[in-house]
This record gives sequence, C-alpha cells and structure tokens, in this order.
Amino acid sequence: MESTPENEPKPQFLGKDTPLPSSPEEAQLDYVPNPRKGSLYLVRFAAPEFTSLCPVTSQPDFAHLVIDYAPGDTIVESKSLKLFLGSFRNHNGFHEDVTVGIGQRLAEEMQPRWLRIGGYWYPRGGIPIDVFWQTGAPPEGLWVPDQGVQPYRGRG
Repeated sequence: MESTPENEPKPQFLGKDTPLPSSPEEAQLDYVPNPRKGSLYLVRFAAPEFTSLCPVTSQPDFAHLVIDYAPGDTIVESKSLKLFLGSFRNHNGFHEDVTVGIGQRLAEEMQPRWLRIGGYWYPRGGIPIDVFWQTGAPPEGLWVPDQGVQPYRGRG
C-alpha cells in the first residue's frame, strides 16, 4: 500500500471530536487518494438508520441508504461521510431530492468512475418510496452486487 505524500491534505475530522454539521450545505466531505488507483473495485456504504425531515410536516423520515461507487483518483473518508449523512437529521427535503442530492454531491466532488445510490424509505402515509440514482452504466468488469435491501414488508 502506498503512503500518503506529505504535501497532500490530511482528513480534517479523523481522530477528532467533531460536532454534527447543522445542515448538509455546511457539511464538508473529505477525500483522500485512492490507495489502489487504477484497480477496478466497488466500495459500499450502508446507512440503515438515515433520517431527514418531511418538507411539509417537519416530521422525521427514515431510510436505509446504500451507496456504491467505483473509485477514481480519490475515495471519500468515512467519518466525513457519516457527518454529512447525519447533517440531514435537521434538513427538510422530499425523498427524491435528498437521495439524488447525496449521490450528485458525491459524484461531483469525488469524481468516481461510477456511483449509484439506493434510498429505501420507510412508509409515511402507508406508502414506501424507494429512490435510485446512478452516474451511468457501471464500468465493464465491475462486480456490482445487489444492494441487499428487500422490498418493503416491514423491512427487517
């Protein structure tokens, strides 16, 4: 594994007591050099207890998010991603806006070879809403496993 050169930025939250950002706009994501640059592989983050707020009622909405990406030159530092996702706890947004917005921000800033996000939202008003977004077709040869979240039946 390659070591990080001295002149590259160090993660700003790793190993520090860091408060939760008050909004997604204030949240800063850290990216570090891909330790396996040039290799085609998939990284998965699952956030089974994600929350945001309904933009109409301000009641909490709950989702199981699954983020898959094939890194390019950088990878997202996981603590900064956790803080970013946690910042949605006080954010009002429709399920579609929240899910796609997370995927688009990661794609724009990190520039992965490929990224997809699945937002599996728990029902409000009796209807679960699942939202999916990706940057395009996955690269040829990339193993893309199923996201593993079952259609709603009490989602266990």
